[in-house]
Amino acid sequence: MSVKTKCITAIIFLCIVDVVIPIPILGLILLYVILQRPPWFLDTVRKIYS
Repeated sequence: MSVKTKCITAIIFLCIVDVVIPIPILGLILLYVILQRPPWFLDTVRKIYS
């Protein structure tokens, strides 16, 4: 599986979990990525767009 396919699969899974559980998991992950700027996120973006 390519990195792009893995990311899409993970996002779909998180969307399903977000609908089932009343806690907005995607919003919390987004806040974490924006505030902390983890290195794994930048690496993933670079892999997708390379």
